[in-house]
Amino acid sequence: MPDTQHWVLTLTCPDRPGIVHAITGAIVRGAGNITELKQFTSLDTGRFFTRIQFETEASEQRLRAALDPVAADVGGRYRLYEAERRMRTLVLVSKAGHCLNDILFRQRAGLLPIEIPLIMSNHPDLSDLAGFYGVPFERHEVTAETKQRFEAALLDHVRDLGIELVVLARYMQILSPGACEALTGRVINIHHSFLPGFKGANPYRQAHRRGVKIVGATAHFVTADLDEGPIIEQNVVRVNHEMTVRQLVDAGQRQESATLSGAMQLFAEHRVLLDGARTIIFD
Repeated sequence: MPDTQHWVLTLTCPDRPGIVHAITGAIVRGAGNITELKQFTSLDTGRFFTRIQFETEASEQRLRAALDPVAADVGGRYRLYEAERRMRTLVLVSKAGHCLNDILFRQRAGLLPIEIPLIMSNHPDLSDLAGFYGVPFERHEVTAETKQRFEAALLDHVRDLGIELVVLARYMQILSPGACEALTGRVINIHHSFLPGFKGANPYRQAHRRGVKIVGATAHFVTADLDEGPIIEQNVVRVNHEMTVRQLVDAGQRQESATLSGAMQLFAEHRVLLDGARTIIFD
């Protein structure tokens, strides 16, 4: 008897009546048993989105034979994923280790469905942390003169290691437009979110001087427009005037770590679909 496999199907297409009936019918014809189904129609773009999880003993070839004509008929694009396969992820870091530590701990504990074959950095500071978790670590000097060489090495690793997701875990460099284009929809960044916003050096000190009442974090896709990519996850926590700068930093870093890991989990479980400049999240 063949083993039962669990699959995730995502589909995006122009909205019209009968899409759910057609696609679920195709899954049934492929001997699939649906265990989870979520759908959404965007009134802004007129597009239909769905994520369907199912189990079957049928081969991938049989599934695709049932799904291909339906996707063509509705004018859509579908993706089929093995639900239990861990997503191959490359992490970029600089000196701050809070996000990386959280990612590595969650990955080892089985809380994040990813595997990390490599960490790349423009500083040596986090090599010991990577070594503790047994993950290979590469340090590259990144300057105006060497940036192009570093990004070429990054793209080579993405190709050679079968990388599906690149994570900027407080990596304090801007990717070039060319790298952003080559990795479209596969790079997630994290940054702090203040109300009001503070840019430049020492944002937490600026926030402390202004007496902010909320600090938080935003995880988003990386695009050539700095910090303006489609948002995946956000979190905030209330703070007050009694907190020191160090306490604000600690509160903010906890939000950054949790928000980045949350966004990675959504992406690795194929729950994030793009609708223009925003995301559809099937959590």
